[in-house]
Amino acid sequence: QVQLVESGGGSVQAGGSLRLSCAGSGYTYNRYCMGWFRQAPQKEREGVAAIDIDGRTNYADSVKGRFTISQDSAKNTLYLQMNSLKPEHSTMYYCAAKPRSGLWKRARVYDYWGQGTQVTVSS
Repeated sequence: QVQLVESGGGSVQAGGSLRLSCAGSGYTYNRYCMGWFRQAPQKEREGVAAIDIDGRTNYADSVKGRFTISQDSAKNTLYLQMNSLKPEHSTMYYCAAKPRSGLWKRARVYDYWGQGTQVTVSS
């Protein structure tokens, strides 16, 4: 059974950094597209970044140059390094996995989700 567990969220001041982690189990990492999403209250889940099966990375325009997605296949762990954080980055962040390439921004095509981790950025 695939399980994803996020960690690393917390509170930080504007301009600070956080690194989110997503520990996975129950699947072979390099056969899955792994993504990070965020969701604010009353809003749809938004794709932030993803690593596709072939290793290509994708980013939402709003986070390019600020966030970096990476993975450690030996540890089955996905990361999201978030730098120069702003208050508008405050929300729940989720990792997700699917055994298919493409459509990385579409939350509904992902099969597995973590429980989320809260990021709060104060001004």
